Order: sequence, then C-alpha cells, then structure tokens
Amino acid sequence: MFNKISKGASMKHKILVATFTAALGLQGALASDFDERACAALKGTKIYDTKISEAIWNQSGEIGADKMSALTGGAKKTLKAAPHCIIHGEIASRTGSDGKHYGIKFELRLSSDWNGKLLFQGGGGLDGFVAPALGAVPIRTSSATPALMRGYAVVTTDSGHPTPTPEFGLEQQARLDYAYQAIGKVASVSKQLVFAAYKKAPAHSYFMGCSNGGRSALMAAQRYPLEFDGVIAANPGFRLSRAAIAEQWDNRQLMKIAPKNAAGDKIFANALTQEDLDKLSKAVLDKCDALDGLKDGIIGAWERCKFDPSGLDLPKDKISAIKAIFEGAKNSKGEQIYSGWFYDAGVNQPGWRMWKLGDSQSAEPNARNIVLSKGSMNYYFLTPPQPEFDLMSFDFDKDVERTFETAAINDAISTKLDSFRANGGKLIIVTGVSDPVFSAMNQRDWFKKLVETNANADEFARFFALPGMNHCGGGNGIDDVDPLSALEAWCEQGTAPSSLLGKSTSRAGKQIPICAYPKVAIYVGGDENSASSFECR
Repeated sequence: MFNKISKGASMKHKILVATFTAALGLQGALASDFDERACAALKGTKIYDTKISEAIWNQSGEIGADKMSALTGGAKKTLKAAPHCIIHGEIASRTGSDGKHYGIKFELRLSSDWNGKLLFQGGGGLDGFVAPALGAVPIRTSSATPALMRGYAVVTTDSGHPTPTPEFGLEQQARLDYAYQAIGKVASVSKQLVFAAYKKAPAHSYFMGCSNGGRSALMAAQRYPLEFDGVIAANPGFRLSRAAIAEQWDNRQLMKIAPKNAAGDKIFANALTQEDLDKLSKAVLDKCDALDGLKDGIIGAWERCKFDPSGLDLPKDKISAIKAIFEGAKNSKGEQIYSGWFYDAGVNQPGWRMWKLGDSQSAEPNARNIVLSKGSMNYYFLTPPQPEFDLMSFDFDKDVERTFETAAINDAISTKLDSFRANGGKLIIVTGVSDPVFSAMNQRDWFKKLVETNANADEFARFFALPGMNHCGGGNGIDDVDPLSALEAWCEQGTAPSSLLGKSTSRAGKQIPICAYPKVAIYVGGDENSASSFECR
C-alpha cells in the first residue's frame, strides 16, 4: 500500500504522507524511540475492517517454539530476540454462509531495533493457526538467524479460519482467503501498522514460507506482484491440487502391499519396512553418488541420477509399488496426472517415512499423506465437497476433474511475472530433492517453464535443489541453508546468488555449494567437507 519514498521525494508527497498519518490518528514513534508506550498506543490504530485485540510489549524478547514446525519448517525451539511489540488482530470478521465465525487473524511483531524491513511469514498444511511471528528461515534444520532477530517486523496469519482442520472448505470466502486473498489483506494491514509504529513505510517487504507457506510465497509473487520486493518459496506445494491426487495414488500402491497382522488388519506403515527403504537408499547411492565426482553419501548431480529399482533385493510386489510411486500418478491411459519423483538417498529417512508410510502398527494409518489428505481432498479440493468420500476409491480417470475448480484459485502455477519483475521483485525457490510430498521434479519442471516464458529469467528468479533433504528440512544430505541472506544481498545490493552455502545436520562439518539451477556442485579436489573443493558446473 505504501510505496517506497525516495530521498528526492517532493514536499507535496511528504505533506500527503503526514496528512494521511494524522487522518488515521497514528501516533507512531521513530524506530529508535519505539518502546512499551508506543507499542500500547498501537491498539487504538484505526484500520478499516480490522480489530486490534491487543498490543503488548515483550521485554524479554523470548519467542516460543513453533508447534506446527513439521508443516511450516518453523523454529522447533524457543528463541530470543530484542524487546518487541506483539500485535494480535483480526481482519474482516464475519459470520460465514455455514453460520460459523470467520476472520483473518494475524500476529505482527515489531522490533525495538527495527531494520526498516517487513517479512510476511507463510504458514503450513491447512493453516488455521497463527504461528509465532519469528520469521525463521522455513527449513527447520537451518541455522540461519530468524528475521525478527535481524530486526525485521514479522507478520503471520491463520489465512482466514480458526483451526487447522478442513471444514472451512465448505465456505466460499474461507476458501478464497486460504487460497490467496488473506495474503493481500494481511500485507496491507501489516504495512499500515508498521507505518503507524515507525512513521515510515518498510524499505523492503519480503515473503518467505515452506510447504503451503511456499505455495503462498509463489501466490504472493503471482497475485500480488507489487506488494513484495522479494519472495522465498521453500518446498512449495504450488500445484497442491495435483499433489493431493498424487497422495491418493501413493496410498493406493502402498495399501495393495500392506501386510496383515494377526487380526487380519492391514498395517499400512509396514508396506515398506525400514530395511526395504535402507536397501533402496543404498542402491540409489551405489548408482548415483559418484556422478558429482565424489562418493560422500550425497547425490550432488541429482538430475542425472537414472535409477531403475528392478534389480533390488525385494519382493516383486514391493518393486512394482516403488516403481509406480516414483513414476508418478497416471490415469488408465498412462497420461501423467502428477509428475514423477527423483530417486535420492533421503528415501530412508524419518521425514520421508512419516509422510508416505507413517509408523502406526494399528489398522488406523498415521501417514501424513493419509491423515491430511482425508480432510483436504474431501472438504476442499473436491467440488462440491464430499466429507464422506472414500479416498481409496478415488477414480484417476473421472475424479481428477472434480478438483479443477479449487485448483483454479489455489494452485500457484502462473509463470507470467512481468509486473513482479518490473517492480524489482526477486524470487528464490529452495527445495529438497528427497521431499516426499511435493515432488522436486514437478518444481523443477515449473521452473523450466518459467525460464522459457521469461527471457533472461535468472535476472529475477533462481532455483536451488538440496540433495537428500526431506520436506522443509531433515534428511541425510544438505538441509541447512540461508536463503534470506541471499535474498537481502540480491534485493538490497544487487548481488544475485550463484549458489547458497549448503551445510548438513547429519554430517558434521560437511559443506558444499548449492548451485543455482541448472548447475550442480562438482568435486574438483581437496577437503571433501569444504565448499571450496567444489565448482558449480
């Protein structure tokens, strides 16, 4: 809403800004004077269709752990920032068509040591919760300094519904808010509150999220191209409607081979045992580890890995299931519904198992692919919603088109970003090659289309794939990077990131460069744990 004000701004412009501030009754303080008194005064800020419920001062600066970090990639532990103001509010409070209360709740944290920037932190899963507005790099194993601790103002939102459950899919406006509209509404309100607090607009506004938050990040660039100077989309579920279908495909293949217990119940988690996945991971490493010039347990040349599971020391039905899953969801004609997946070493890691298989030893599976899709597909992706629909009977010929209406508002598939680019926008996409829920191959293919659609696309967009990393962190490869610092350098100093320094939480001291696609890190000699021993080629 507030444009950047140049040093040469006209007196008329300054008067207009001052008049606007006075008209809103904003008693903002300079950043250096922002304290408990100024924080408390923000509760009285008047913003259309917005209610500020509290503005409280956090003198200790302590921020609790993100309880939903498995879905958001947020911080898993309590952290401490400078003293700051915590604002809670709700936008567009209303009674929905289903008789329930709706509104877009948000949390905005304003630092006493403001750096002049605003970060919009994406959510995860079905949203429906307000995460701590910390601005942690949304890869939960990243050691990068969170945005609030860098001096940012940080905002989060529940995206327009109060619980992380799927019933909001029955309500039209709630669907729209979750899909994308909450982004624009919260961006506008948060910028007005930043202006009220500091008497100046943010010099830079960024959006950063993982999973559904990564999809929201791409939505920010696609549907609100003038609101954000930079966007980081990590493991983005950008084609969420098709990924939801792919979950049903995977579930079907695994349920076919799930063994029965003594009571005759199929145990879904045991369709592929840990020993099975260990064999698969080892075989993939044996085939592809050295393609980057070094056998170190990390498949740096991930795109060149051409693996066939036919020779695995596993029963034929398990090999068939693995093939079907990695080749991707198809209809009866063999036409691709969702892309395939790269074979990578991280398939035997806990993060891969919890999404694809879970660990339940009862007849009730707890794989996230089943638990989350049971709600999202039935209530949200199917039109009209069908809460009682049996997903194991999903018809890959007839039922796919029933997801198209939601896909039209939800999927962040546009590659037309000329306004975002012309406004100086920069886009960084980071994903794990071993992501078990949103295929890195699908993300790679979208990025290739972006490059084809936009001449010299590397002037505003870069794609980085982390070998061995699962969904929003974890795995057995590279799972610790700092894309926020890279975005800052790109937007603020004009230094485009040719690579990100990649570190590993499972391999102490291991560092390699994560090269901007299509280049990969090739070992050229020296200490195999040093990033300087690799070149992007």
